[in-house]
Amino acid sequence: MHALNPQPRKRLLRLTLNGRPREDAVADGVLLVDYLREVAQLTGVKTGCDGGECGACTVLVDGEAVPSCITLAVRCEDRSVETIEGLAAQGRPTQLQRAFHEKLGTQCGFCTPGMIMAAESLLRRNPTPTEAEIRTALSGNLCRCTGYEKIIESVQAAARATS
Repeated sequence: MHALNPQPRKRLLRLTLNGRPREDAVADGVLLVDYLREVAQLTGVKTGCDGGECGACTVLVDGEAVPSCITLAVRCEDRSVETIEGLAAQGRPTQLQRAFHEKLGTQCGFCTPGMIMAAESLLRRNPTPTEAEIRTALSGNLCRCTGYEKIIESVQAAARATS
């Protein structure tokens, strides 16, 4: 007799999360966003569209910005995952986070973690991006509150401050 609702197969996921090694048993089909929010309790990662279209769930996987809502957690085996919670050092915000605060790059704040993570990925690759490069890097992140100008200015200010 076959079970009608078989338990999902689980495996041990080993990864580095915000600079710390971590191991958790996760089902094969668990999305990275759900792993981060429900297992790791990192709620700075937001769930927006559930389809990789809004960018609210953007995290860094090996330094690259990826939408965690369409990435399987098991695909991060032996990789480094960074969330907004992992950016601050000793509780102090990074230059990019301060710039978003000072330049008013945040309104309701829902998109901000994803925006910052996408911008962080860009600034690590290119510390002095042009406005067009910033716009391209953030093109997968949607904001309902702003006209994006303050967000662009925030990234530009962070780039100026660190160059």
